[in-house]
Amino acid sequence: MKRRIVKTLALTVWISVTLTAGTPVRIDIGNVKPAISEYIYGQFIEHLGRCIYGGLWAEMIEDRKFYYPVTDDFDPWAWASDPFWNTGPYRYLNASPWKVIGPAGSVIMDSADPYVGDHTPVLILPGEGVEVGISQDGLGVVADKKYTGRILLAGDAEAAPVSIRLVLDEETILTREISGIHPEYRIHDLIFKTPVSSDSVRIEIAASGRGRLKIGTLSLMPADHIRGWRKDVVALLKELDSPIYRWPGGNFVSGYNWRDGIGERDLRPPRKNPAWKGVEHNDVGIHEYMELMDLIGAEPFVAVNTGLGTVEEVAEEVAYCNSPADSPMGRLRALNGHPEPYKVTWWAVGNEMYGDWQLGHMPLEDYVRKHIRVAEAMWAVDPGIRLIGVGSVGEWSETMMKEASGHMDLISEHIYCREIPDVTEHALQLSREILRVADAHRVYRKTIPGLAERDIRIAMDEWNYWYGDYIYGELGVRYHHKDALGVAMGLHEFFRNSDLYFMANYAQTVNVIGCIKTTTTDAAFAATGLPLKLYRRHFGVLPVDVSHVSPVLDVAAALTAGKTAVTVALVNPANEGERVRLDFGDTRVGTEGKMWMIHHPDPQAYNEPGREPAVTIREQGLSMKDHTLDVPAFSIVLVRFGIE
Repeated sequence: MKRRIVKTLALTVWISVTLTAGTPVRIDIGNVKPAISEYIYGQFIEHLGRCIYGGLWAEMIEDRKFYYPVTDDFDPWAWASDPFWNTGPYRYLNASPWKVIGPAGSVIMDSADPYVGDHTPVLILPGEGVEVGISQDGLGVVADKKYTGRILLAGDAEAAPVSIRLVLDEETILTREISGIHPEYRIHDLIFKTPVSSDSVRIEIAASGRGRLKIGTLSLMPADHIRGWRKDVVALLKELDSPIYRWPGGNFVSGYNWRDGIGERDLRPPRKNPAWKGVEHNDVGIHEYMELMDLIGAEPFVAVNTGLGTVEEVAEEVAYCNSPADSPMGRLRALNGHPEPYKVTWWAVGNEMYGDWQLGHMPLEDYVRKHIRVAEAMWAVDPGIRLIGVGSVGEWSETMMKEASGHMDLISEHIYCREIPDVTEHALQLSREILRVADAHRVYRKTIPGLAERDIRIAMDEWNYWYGDYIYGELGVRYHHKDALGVAMGLHEFFRNSDLYFMANYAQTVNVIGCIKTTTTDAAFAATGLPLKLYRRHFGVLPVDVSHVSPVLDVAAALTAGKTAVTVALVNPANEGERVRLDFGDTRVGTEGKMWMIHHPDPQAYNEPGREPAVTIREQGLSMKDHTLDVPAFSIVLVRFGIE
């Protein structure tokens, strides 16, 4: 603990308190450490819960390809809890969300000639004005906002007309009539502009003709979506400004076949999520992910399946992404709409293969051999890519470093922390874990011959708090101001170990243990998103040594890239404010600057989409002759001064 305090980086604050003598904080601007990699501000998105579907992706229809059979026994939702993480019960989809309209037996599933997946719903229309159809509740709409989509229908001509209706409180608010039905599937466009705002709208697909009507698939999105991604969430991602996103998992990737996510979107097969609850719709695959990265100006970081996947499958995925258009995989990519290679540099070779919860888990010695085979196959396709091996401090990481360090560029580590009642101790957890991992790898470098020369640095490609009930779907926990304090202190520890940490990926970005939360119609930063955004925008890149005697403050400092300004960040996780005096030694530092503060007197405060945020970033000008600052209780303070 003594060592941690001496090396703690900055903690500052705004609220005036009655302390007189400031705690001296020495900023040694002449002692510059290795630059902070921009990849420390990375993010992670996984096909899990409401991270992508119900979060990032704009699709409003649940089970739009009918993975679950539509039956007369309508009971779509089940309840589960997570005993390992001690969560309360949460709801998840366990059967079809589509309810039958009409007499029992009116809807059957055609498995002999399905449009996509294993079966397609067929409406059996008796005529004589008897209406038959299916409906789904829970769509969220905003008044005067436009929604667009499509439905694929086939069947008997006598089945027409078909009504697509939006219903609220048993009153039809909008209708789209389709008059022509053909034996072969036809696409019919849907356009709605709703007169009301509600998160309880029902969509109905119904007909009262005669014969059979097949529903291949349908889709409905806000018209302002951006290539399928939610406009409001994309705007927050741009604010977050993360340079890199790890995808598609996580545990998910160890059972994922990347080929399921390419080709015509409506024809991609829906699957049971291999690692988590719910359905994988395969609406988001390589192409959609790459488009998102292009939209927000981030680099792709693709994880490959070393669990149930084969060496050949992984090599073909690399070729699909990176090979030229005249190669076999390049031609397939071009057929799917992208002739030019994506030129993906960063690849995660598997995920958490040390855990028996992982699909395809195997003994360590077997996995080392598989990692080497996979890495060699990937480099044979593209020698310029950079590979991140699976690590876990202890026997697993040590063995990977001894036997496979020549087959990776970085090694992955993961940390998650639970809730501790004491706020200060709770906030300290992430930084302690980050330091623990760094210390272990320093030992490996000293004890494993040749490792230090290879300079295999760490990618902490999952890190976060994980506790509490799943409010935002599976793993959708709520984050509080005390978690934001801990995330800021975690960043400080990455800065202090900038010689070892090359990448870190906050897990996960949206809803699922995420720094952004959404409802069907709103999106907002959780408290933990604020320090990630603040430091990415305003903290320096060249860390300098800091020393002080405060038992609670966590302080970090860094110069800007051109060494024209110094930034000092201070975190106070305690329930009392502290005055500090910044001592820059012989360096002449200006007295005019800027200050940013994240502060709330209640460490349990949280933000919620659709409501005024309780936890915010406040910015103001700063003028002080003696560089004395008051750092309030439960606060994150970042200041910047020019160097004269």
